[in-house]
Amino acid sequence: MSAIRLLVLGAVRQHGRAHGYQVRNDLEYWGAHEWSNAKPGSIYHALKQMAKQGLLLAHETAPSTAGGPPRTEYEITDEGVREYRSLLRAAITSYDQKMDVLSAAVGFIVDLERGEAVALLQERIAAIEAWRASVTEYYTPAEGPESLGHIGEIMNLWVHSADAGAEWTRGLIERIEGGAYTFSGEGEPFVGVLAEGEENPYATGVPDPGDDH
Repeated sequence: MSAIRLLVLGAVRQHGRAHGYQVRNDLEYWGAHEWSNAKPGSIYHALKQMAKQGLLLAHETAPSTAGGPPRTEYEITDEGVREYRSLLRAAITSYDQKMDVLSAAVGFIVDLERGEAVALLQERIAAIEAWRASVTEYYTPAEGPESLGHIGEIMNLWVHSADAGAEWTRGLIERIEGGAYTFSGEGEPFVGVLAEGEENPYATGVPDPGDDH
């Protein structure tokens, strides 16, 4: 799974309707350019591609009064919402995805109802534990990873990473069950996107040809 589709669909959905530069600005505000493949070219390509696939609806806007070129604004379709929710659920439960996929899912987890979020996170822990049980019998000898030569450190790294991931997930479940954050159906959610014209203190400031489209 690629994080960029989930990130772009989620950002457009939060705005209701947004042009490409707004989506880029939001994702840079989240620092996504540091922990994912959400670079400007990837963002603009994803917007155009998902518009062709019917997940987004492209609206051509009039040129600005300042004389700038017209921009395309995107709006998520019903099919796009279904895809977004499917990606979000899969990203939460799939333990073997890259870290950027889980990071993107955490950013949108409050779009789910609280009970569903907890259930999906519990599925994640179960998947981690099942994987761990399946490999430890063969790849983590009691006498330590050295018995397999330095190659033993590979699975040692993965098992420790899995344990850390499970521990983090349990902590998140505990915080959510304790009432942290505002989930779907509970009231006004936390605003994680920038308003039109709001300055982004974390913007890279690096121009891209897609910024004007």
